[in-house]
Amino acid sequence: MAFDGIVVANLVSELKSKLIDSRITKIAQPEKDELLLTLKGHNRTQYKLLLSAGAGLPLVYLTNESKTSPLTAPSFCMLLRKHLNNAKIVDIIQPSLERIINIKIEHLNELGDLCNKYLIIELMGKHSNIIFCDNNLKIIDSIKRVNSFISSVREVLPGRDYFIPNTADKLNPLEITYEDFKVLIQKNTLELNKFIYNNLIGLSPLIANEIIHRSSLDPNTLTMDLDELSILHLFKTIDLLLNDVRTTTFTPNIIYENDIPIEFHSLYLNLFDGKTKVDYISVSEMLENYYSHKNSITRIKQKSTDLRKVLNTAIERTSKKHNLQVKQLSDTKNRDKYRVYGELITSYGYNLEPNAKELIALNYYTNEEVTIPLKEDLSPIDNAKRYFERYNKLKRTHQALSKLIIETKNDLDHLNSIKSSMDIILNEEDLIALRQELMDYGYIKKRYDNKNIKGKKKQKSNLPKSKPIHYTSSDGYDIYVGKNNYQNDELTFKFANGGDYWFHSKDIPGSHVIVKTNGEELPNSTIDEASRLAAYYSSGRESGKIEIDYTLRKHLKKPNGGKPGFVIYDNYSSIIASTDITGIENLK
Repeated sequence: MAFDGIVVANLVSELKSKLIDSRITKIAQPEKDELLLTLKGHNRTQYKLLLSAGAGLPLVYLTNESKTSPLTAPSFCMLLRKHLNNAKIVDIIQPSLERIINIKIEHLNELGDLCNKYLIIELMGKHSNIIFCDNNLKIIDSIKRVNSFISSVREVLPGRDYFIPNTADKLNPLEITYEDFKVLIQKNTLELNKFIYNNLIGLSPLIANEIIHRSSLDPNTLTMDLDELSILHLFKTIDLLLNDVRTTTFTPNIIYENDIPIEFHSLYLNLFDGKTKVDYISVSEMLENYYSHKNSITRIKQKSTDLRKVLNTAIERTSKKHNLQVKQLSDTKNRDKYRVYGELITSYGYNLEPNAKELIALNYYTNEEVTIPLKEDLSPIDNAKRYFERYNKLKRTHQALSKLIIETKNDLDHLNSIKSSMDIILNEEDLIALRQELMDYGYIKKRYDNKNIKGKKKQKSNLPKSKPIHYTSSDGYDIYVGKNNYQNDELTFKFANGGDYWFHSKDIPGSHVIVKTNGEELPNSTIDEASRLAAYYSSGRESGKIEIDYTLRKHLKKPNGGKPGFVIYDNYSSIIASTDITGIENLK
């Protein structure tokens, strides 16, 4: 993600169009490095402006959301309330193409005189800050104080002069001339993308890659290897891209890959041609949607950490148990040998000498001579009995292990299917469904409230129900994807009818995918899209291509005692499908 100078320019343009001459009616500091300003503009329109100087997520955007503030306002918030209550925003500026927003504010001081203050938001990663300055750009205070022990470059403390941090002799790309650009290139020995973002203000590595992509130059080319024609071409490409910034022709958009937001920007990025793009009129709306989705994914991953730990532990234990059982079963493969030994001793042992150590006899099953070890202190009958006992023990072990291995393998497959579901959870409801399944099968202890004690009927859960993912094919057919085993069962055996199609990854855990046919024959394009969805929502999505089985729902059966999500089927077809689901419409 690139919250670079171009996105900031888009933000400044939007904020100027909406907030100039608006008045600050409320100032809150919901987090230690975050402000929420409530403003009232013309026609009593209310705006909320979020300013965040978080090291991991510096942000500025307009929002409709409110945030809970601490009961006691922090000192920086109280200072702003003292100076800026009912103050008017008179200008919003971006110096050069820096990741800085300078809000000029007009207010009345204690004597009733009109004066100006500046609220400066620096969006610079771990160096982000919100700085409050007077009319002479002398720092009054900041949301983060920076002393000489923290930074030797610039102190951000009350009474210090404010200045923009050194940009390492970077040039403003909005004003650079071709001659300056040519000199800059000739004194560098960097790869092209590094040269662009290291020498031009406000251009991120993402935009540097976009510029190189548009110019069709090799990104690994060194600046020193460019001829004059290539230098001119690169300059013109940069100039053309930045012309949208000069004319404030922004197109805020989010790029999605398989329904997950992977990037955003205020310009169209040709780098991502073929990916799904969603356009926004407002850059604030784009930022809020992007980070809301990203935060949701992060939050769900954090909340699922304990479940993942339980699941991984169960998989590890069950896998070890299965491997041990397989090894023990392999130890029984020679059991029939001991039965034959016992029979041969019974048949030929009558002429053995006392205390014989072995019996050499013809194996009448194979017509081969065998040597059978004997215990000297036992009679031939007792030696035969000893071999028959060993055979019977191994036979019983083989029978028991053959059954146990199937049960353990089913348990392991079940756990792996839950793990596959864990990778596609999208919300709290999905997480609750997986937790419930782990509880139902004893991997997590069930929790009961006081009303749910032994001898009393268990109450039904009022928790929200997880819903399958709904897509539509390019031919208009509804496609549904189960997100957990319980949902797979319901989707396949309750929702689908016999004439609907069912898709699933072959021999590996994955979601059930149902295509509602409406009694029609499915076109190949829909079969391809449903197969891609089944491949993507499987444990093999990273492999790029997966073999998918598909058949009519009427050919599916639930095995007796089968775990949730497990089916048996016949009369099916198979197809090799890509795990890329770009272009398949997800109906939110």
